[in-house]
Amino acid sequence: MTKYLLTYHGGDQPSSKEEGERVTQSWIDWLGGLGKSVVEPGNPTTVAKTIAPVTGYTILEARSLDDAVKLAKGSPQLKANGSIEVSEIMVLM
Repeated sequence: MTKYLLTYHGGDQPSSKEEGERVTQSWIDWLGGLGKSVVEPGNPTTVAKTIAPVTGYTILEARSLDDAVKLAKGSPQLKANGSIEVSEIMVLM
């Protein structure tokens, strides 16, 4: 299967420790629900200087770009007013 990179942009930050725990659990639940499609769950990124900074990533395996988009649509990133870019990873080596 082909690998796809989900790149996260923006999104609201939790305003309390409790909310942070709920958000973390929602990510754990969503990624867990994707099963073997998740190649690498990824991590948040640190400060960057770009017009639209990347705030995290995930690598999935899917049969097509459309299938990868369908998997991405359940991400908590979208509920936090962020966005997701889905890109096919080109294997060069």
